[in-house]
Amino acid sequence: MKVLFTFYLPSGGVETLNRLRCESLQKCGIECHVLYLRPGTGGHNQATFPVFITSEDEKIKEILLKHQYDAIIVTSDYLMLEHLRELGYKGILLYEAQGLGTRAYAEKLIIDAVPYLQRFCSAVLLPPTDHLLELFIKICPWLHRYVIPNIVDVHSFRYIPAEPPKDPVIAWVGRLERNKNWPEYLEVAASIRRSKPDLHLWMFHDPDLASEGEAEQFEILLHKLGLHDRLNVFTNIPNEIMPVYYSSIASSGGFLISTSITEGFGYAVAEALCCTCPVLSTDSDGVRSFIVHNSSGKFYPLGNIEAATAEGLELMNNSKIRSAIRQQGRTHMVTNFGEGPYAKSFREMINSFGIF
Repeated sequence: MKVLFTFYLPSGGVETLNRLRCESLQKCGIECHVLYLRPGTGGHNQATFPVFITSEDEKIKEILLKHQYDAIIVTSDYLMLEHLRELGYKGILLYEAQGLGTRAYAEKLIIDAVPYLQRFCSAVLLPPTDHLLELFIKICPWLHRYVIPNIVDVHSFRYIPAEPPKDPVIAWVGRLERNKNWPEYLEVAASIRRSKPDLHLWMFHDPDLASEGEAEQFEILLHKLGLHDRLNVFTNIPNEIMPVYYSSIASSGGFLISTSITEGFGYAVAEALCCTCPVLSTDSDGVRSFIVHNSSGKFYPLGNIEAATAEGLELMNNSKIRSAIRQQGRTHMVTNFGEGPYAKSFREMINSFGIF
């Protein structure tokens, strides 16, 4: 059995997902390849499977003819469904909904995708994200749905003992765009700093993926809130190095904050929990798979800076709650998001099309 995964570029959660699932599926006898249409910063992450980077029709057609894939999974880019058919692919074609942004944006995108899903697609693959499932049931009731939790590398992402930072750290991972809601990160940090004057901020992002004008607005708010001397920015950190940073954040007495309006899955949250780094998050849907409030992490209401401050300070000041959340977060991830369940569910999905 041979499958191909396609996406725009190797970056963010989808690059992580593709790398992890291809490694896992290949152990189960499913040969996996990935096609990205253009280069991205995740391209430096090492892969044990073929990765093609091209948007040239002739090269894509050559790949399709050479490898004769049993199934192709097209992530997010519904226009690619038609394009692959135009290039001669006649096999099983699945659309995967990942990283579609806010509910309103996801709804518009799915409505726009309907003609392509009807004509070219065999089924849709989803993470267990309520709003995505509801939208596909509402907009595409005729389209068969497979719901499979994304795989998380619970073995590599673990706590790594090291000399902790001198001061507590509140970290944020994402893109400078509105759905990731970066202004709320700065506002919460500024509020917590009133109680923790030695607080430091760590920010992990890819400047190449920032929305137009967002970097400039970020700098303005950063200086307005008086945080410019407290911030360390990390760009394009290889995924395999992130356990060191998450462990350092945990050791510092700080936490990771996720301020997203909507998340389809939330790899940064999942990976931080694996490293026993406590997480404070908005209830952005996708992260409900990981966070049980005051058990494996903490939630706060979107936009409520006062509530976020109170929850964040409790994570930092209450050692009993902090210790319990760190341990329970790791246990939850190991129990529910290892590679075995993903490979089993994926094979069952492919087998349902008569491919063995």
